[in-house]
Amino acid sequence: MAANRGPVSFRRDDDGRLSVSRGGGGLVSGLSSVASHQDLLWVCAALSDADRAAARAAPGGMLGLDGSPDGSLGGSAVRMLDIPAATFSRAYNTVANSVLWFVHHMLYDTPNQPQFGMAFRRDWEAYREYNMAFAQALAAGPDGAAAPDDLGGARAVIQDYHLTLAPRMLAELRPGLPIAHFSHTPWAPVDYFRLLPDQVAAEVLDGILGADHAGFLSQRWADAFVGCCEHVLGAEVDAGRRQVSYRGHVTSVGVHPLGVDAPELVSRGAEHDVETRMTALREVIGERKLIVRVDRTELSKNIVRGLAAYRELLIAHPEWQGKVMMLALAYPSRHDLPEYREYAASVQRLASAINDEFGGPDWNPILLSANDDYPRSLAGYRLADVLLVNPIRDGMNLVAKEGPILSDRSSVLVLSREAGAADELGEDALLVNPFDVSATAAALHDALMMSDEERIRRCRSLAAAGGAVPPAAWLASQLAALDAVA
Repeated sequence: MAANRGPVSFRRDDDGRLSVSRGGGGLVSGLSSVASHQDLLWVCAALSDADRAAARAAPGGMLGLDGSPDGSLGGSAVRMLDIPAATFSRAYNTVANSVLWFVHHMLYDTPNQPQFGMAFRRDWEAYREYNMAFAQALAAGPDGAAAPDDLGGARAVIQDYHLTLAPRMLAELRPGLPIAHFSHTPWAPVDYFRLLPDQVAAEVLDGILGADHAGFLSQRWADAFVGCCEHVLGAEVDAGRRQVSYRGHVTSVGVHPLGVDAPELVSRGAEHDVETRMTALREVIGERKLIVRVDRTELSKNIVRGLAAYRELLIAHPEWQGKVMMLALAYPSRHDLPEYREYAASVQRLASAINDEFGGPDWNPILLSANDDYPRSLAGYRLADVLLVNPIRDGMNLVAKEGPILSDRSSVLVLSREAGAADELGEDALLVNPFDVSATAAALHDALMMSDEERIRRCRSLAAAGGAVPPAAWLASQLAALDAVA
C-alpha cells in the first residue's frame, strides 16, 4: 500500500523524546482498520521533522504499525520515506494541494489562476521525484532490497492524487506486478482538466494508466477520468467493459464506494469523552433544535455558503430565531497555504457577524469551534436534528455517512448533490445545489419541520447505506477487481 499519510505520526515531547500517535485524515482512518488483518507493507512519507527523525532511526525506515522501530503488528509494517523537505513541500503543497486538488474540485478563480510558468516546472519535477521515491520503495519490497523476480502473490495498491505518476513508474521497475490506483477525490471533467499544461495532463493520465485497475468513489468520477483518457490522450475506451487501452496496456476502471465501520463507530461514540461533550452541549442548546456541520476548513467544503444559508433561514423564517442553533465544527486544514488561512478567517468573520446580527443575552445562533476535537464531532452527530453537508465537490464525504449512524434524534441529512455520497444517499437525503444559498435555506427549514415518522424512516435507511461497505469490504473489492484483470 502506498499513501502520502501513514498509520502513525510522531512528535517530540518536552523532554525531546519521540512519541507516537495514529496518523490523521480520512484515508488513514479507513485503511487502519484493515491494515492489521493483512500481510501489508504500508509505504508513506515522513510529514514532519519528528517523522523524519523516526524514519532515520529505524533501519530502512521500517516501523511497526504501532510505530515501534523493531517490530510489526499482525504481519504488517510501515516504511516511512525520508523525502527531502524541500522536495516534499513542492510536491505536496505546491503541486498536489495547490494544483491537482484545485483542478479536481474546480476551485480556480480562472480569470486570475492558474498560471503555469518556470516555477511550476521546477515544482512538477519535485512531484516526479516524490512519486519515484514511492515507486522505488514499492519495487524494493519489505526488506528494502530489490525484490526477487518471483512476485509471490504481491500486489500494489497506490492511493490518491498525490501519487498519480507512481503506477507507471512502478510498472516499469517491476513488470508483471499487479498494480491498482485509487482516487479519493472527484475527477475533473475534460474541459476543466485541460487547465493543466498539456504535458502534465498527459503525464497524470498516463501515470494512472500504468496500473492494471483504476478505482473511483463514484461513477461520475470514473466517467470523467475515462473521458479525459479518450479526449486528452487519445486512448481507446471500451465503455461496455469499462476498460482503457493505451500504450499496449489495458487498465480496467471500477467504482468502489467507501463506507463506515458502523459497529466500531457506534462503540467509539458511546465512550466517556463523547458523553462528557454531549452533556456540555446540552447545557448550551437547551430545548432548541440543532443543525450540525463537521468539516475541515477546506475550500471545497463550502462552509461560508452553508453559514449564509443558515442566516437566510433566520431571515426568511423568523419563527426559528431563538429556537435553533448551528454547531459548526470547522477544523484546521492546510494552513501552510494562504488561500486556506484566508478562508478560515472568512468563516470566523461570517459566524461572528451572524451572532452579532441575531444573537442576544440567552442565545447565540452559531457555536463555531476551530479546535480539532473528534469526540465533540461524535457528540454533535448524536445530538443533531439536521446534518448539513454541502460541499462544492467531494469525492465521497464520510460525514454524511457517519452522522445518521450515530444520530440519537434521527437527524435529517441536507446533502450537496455534488458529493460522491449523493449517489448512495440521495433518495433519503434532501439534496441541494451547493451554490444555491436560498435553496439550501429552504431545505434546512423543510428538515426542521419534517415529521418524526419521516425522519426515522429516512435516518434508518441512511444509516444502513452508510455502513453497507465498510473499509475492509471496500479494500477487498479493489483487490478482487485487480486480481480479475491481473
